[in-house]
Amino acid sequence: MKNEQFLTELLSEISVSGHEEESLSKVAAHMEPYADEIRRDELGDVVCVLNPEKTPRILAAAHGDEIGLMVHYISEEGYLYVTSRGGFPPQLYLGHQVKVLTDRGILYGTVVFSRELLEKKDLKAKELSIDIGARDKEDAAAKVSLGDVVVFDSQIRTLANGRFSARALDDRLGVFIVMEAFKRAKERGSQNGIYCAATAGEETSQHGAYFTAARVEPDVAIVVDVTWASDYPGTDPKDTGEVALGKGPVLCNAPIIPRWLNQRLLDCAKKAGVEVQMESAARMTSTDGDRIHLAGKGIPMALISIPLRYMHTPGETADLQDIEGCIALLTEFLVNAYE
Repeated sequence: MKNEQFLTELLSEISVSGHEEESLSKVAAHMEPYADEIRRDELGDVVCVLNPEKTPRILAAAHGDEIGLMVHYISEEGYLYVTSRGGFPPQLYLGHQVKVLTDRGILYGTVVFSRELLEKKDLKAKELSIDIGARDKEDAAAKVSLGDVVVFDSQIRTLANGRFSARALDDRLGVFIVMEAFKRAKERGSQNGIYCAATAGEETSQHGAYFTAARVEPDVAIVVDVTWASDYPGTDPKDTGEVALGKGPVLCNAPIIPRWLNQRLLDCAKKAGVEVQMESAARMTSTDGDRIHLAGKGIPMALISIPLRYMHTPGETADLQDIEGCIALLTEFLVNAYE
């Protein structure tokens, strides 16, 4: 796969919801040579534009934020207490090494572990505390500010058979895919108005998606996000659908997704030689697409998802073949959606 260095750079950033500015700025800097123009807004959303005078306008969007924790109290003993930014099982953090993003740089710590916390069935984020090695509250407060964000101190690791594992594949993979598709659509001479966006705040409010869609006013939108794979122990395809790593992008049947738009994506997949999988949603999609669909006068929207194992953990796992398939499918749509 091309441009793996760009993907590595994206995955190395800390971009907890509400603290996306630096990460999204790096997306803008990377795309500067490729875009006719790059638009930013008050939230930090990045929109890379190709053929701004052309119609139809196609928006392809993926969120640049990730789940995490935020420091909201420091105890007299110097422990950091946190609240959540996005949904996650608090038990995952117990005993884990973490990184705290401060104004002075990265600070390292360990989430306090005890058998009592481990066995607590209704553990809340507010019961998590972080040991940064501080002597007391004054010492900790000299190093950390309330509002600083926290993420797992995990690594990007290559696995067997084209698989890899990292924190925040949700949805840094999507950002990588829409930006790579932008480049390929430009190389192929697309004459559509293309707007590829990295949005803020999906894990908490989806406000970045709304800002972006309302201002671009696209004729159609494609959201790229991750979805639950069902090919590992403890999963049940009857809950999530039959989705496997290595078998291609996933399209979603949902009430808010027009059938004609999914059919166009299927036609594009066939033309590009990309195998696709299908999933269903009973109501909304739980992605930025839910807000984009309702922006302005209403925007027809479809969802392309990357199969993902162990979502919202420090070891999210994906397959490079699926990423390449998503790029190829989205590129084909950006070039030939209205052929």
